Amino acid sequence: MKPTDTTSQALYETLNEGLADLDARGLRRRKTIDGACSAHLSVDGRPIVGFASNDYLGLAAHEGIRAALAEGASLYGAGSGGSHLLGGHSRAHAALEDELAAFSGGFVGDPRALYFSTGYMANLAVLTALAGRGTIVFSDALNHASLIDGVRLSRAQTQIYPHADTEALDAMLDASRDDPATKLIVTDTVFSMDGDIASLARLVELAEKYGAWLVVDDAHGFGVLGPQGRGALAQYALRSKHLVYVGTLGKAAGVSGAFVAAHATVVEWLIQHARPYIFTTASAPAVAHAVSASVRIIASDEGDARRAHLASLIDTTRVMLKRTRWLPVDSHTAVQPLVIGGNDETLAIAAALDRHGLWVPAIRPPTVPAGTSRLRVSLSAAHSEDDLARLDHALNTL
Repeated sequence: MKPTDTTSQALYETLNEGLADLDARGLRRRKTIDGACSAHLSVDGRPIVGFASNDYLGLAAHEGIRAALAEGASLYGAGSGGSHLLGGHSRAHAALEDELAAFSGGFVGDPRALYFSTGYMANLAVLTALAGRGTIVFSDALNHASLIDGVRLSRAQTQIYPHADTEALDAMLDASRDDPATKLIVTDTVFSMDGDIASLARLVELAEKYGAWLVVDDAHGFGVLGPQGRGALAQYALRSKHLVYVGTLGKAAGVSGAFVAAHATVVEWLIQHARPYIFTTASAPAVAHAVSASVRIIASDEGDARRAHLASLIDTTRVMLKRTRWLPVDSHTAVQPLVIGGNDETLAIAAALDRHGLWVPAIRPPTVPAGTSRLRVSLSAAHSEDDLARLDHALNTL
């Protein structure tokens, strides 16, 4: 039967009502960037200093990485042509995986890495392949949406522990001690909306005590934390065969994609069982080639210099935000939140900063709990002290 105009109209009315509700609650969002990602942008045709991206080392527009992307396209073409298991796995992918295993796999003997098109897919892959019916997942209450969705899709029994409360987690694990089910502890390393870092050493201790996997999403730590930017596990010199590490390559690395590093047996299991890996077209080999160049920069003296500059900016910003009339979150990372409270006030402040030529995104529910809407100041090594002085002046004149 051909749909009538009336039935089609009803479908669109449902969507429009939902969009109107988002508008009423100040939750609709989107901006368009002209040109390359950088701290100094053109947004919808206007020059602006951006404090919105996760380009923590300022590598997204790096000339060496741009050149590597072009070289990769020349060597491997524009696309992979298929899934990794059906003709799409190129020499560029294989070389990158070897480099990532060596770079971030030191926490486990016999490391191996697996490259994914996005961090979201990597988290879905790990959790649906390692967890399932008959397993128990213990998940931090403030984990990223990709971890939450991965846990849901796994259909495992799920227990949510209060954010960063390892004593509560210990009690929950102890209560399930006699349950023979496979157990997974799942956490972000750096929490993306608060900037705090999980108690990773204690989590490793609990994973080993109770015989659980510990899955850590280091999206906001890879490239920034640890010696040579090797990540949060390296920062705390942690080693355990219980660890499964997810690193993101579209933030500090400045390109795109993600990877899982773990014991070779775990990675082989993912290759054979992780549906987001098996049933998607592999990313362009040229992108993998560019990521390889980025990893070399991250590990170099230049990477060290960029991290040192970023650390200085973090210190300046922590002091600056304490001078405002709002509530800064005590973060020592490149994520520097300033809690405003209500959606409307947060949007109004973000709009006022925009008029000053500063893009500081307003973060609202459901990304953060109701009543804790905030500005998320995201720092990059591409920022200058003058950029922070502009932000300081604007925040204290609103």
